[in-house]
Amino acid sequence: MVIAGLGNPGERYADTRHNIGFMVVDQLAVRHQIPLKKKGHQALYGMGRCGQHQVMLLQPQTFMNLSGASVASACKSLDVSSGDLVVVHDEIDLPFGEIRVKVGGGHGGHNGLRHIDQALATRDYIRVRVGVDRPPAGGDVAGYVLRSFSSSEKKQLDTVLGYAAEIVETILERGVQQAMCDYNGRNILNP
Repeated sequence: MVIAGLGNPGERYADTRHNIGFMVVDQLAVRHQIPLKKKGHQALYGMGRCGQHQVMLLQPQTFMNLSGASVASACKSLDVSSGDLVVVHDEIDLPFGEIRVKVGGGHGGHNGLRHIDQALATRDYIRVRVGVDRPPAGGDVAGYVLRSFSSSEKKQLDTVLGYAAEIVETILERGVQQAMCDYNGRNILNP
């Protein structure tokens, strides 16, 4: 199984909304003691076990909009089908604290997903959509996702990241359908 967290490389982007996929993979790496120190597939990655499952945790080091090459390379090297790929990414159409699991479907304007769809020639992979909220009406979406979280959101970020990691673990241990039933429509910050 490949678990790819999307983001942009470099310190400049480390704490931005667009990098929440990287942050979730970091959380999984800590929880399961999988160092993200290997370089290859145009990514930083680590191999290890999440529960009973052998996984590759992947953080593409291309920019977000070119993530597909990295994800496709990792999947090909492990002979992983799209059904065994989990992509964790930011989602502006969900409020902060809400996370939804989805299989397939459109990219919803997310250029990282668009590039993965093209590189894999399929949309049939698992997505963990982590809500980062929308900019105020008329606000610049591109600028918004490249900004850091607000001070109040930063206080809640560890809770959200832990929740997202728990969802990925549920996908691995109990299946994607169970994860959708258990978590879709819930907001960890407003139970």
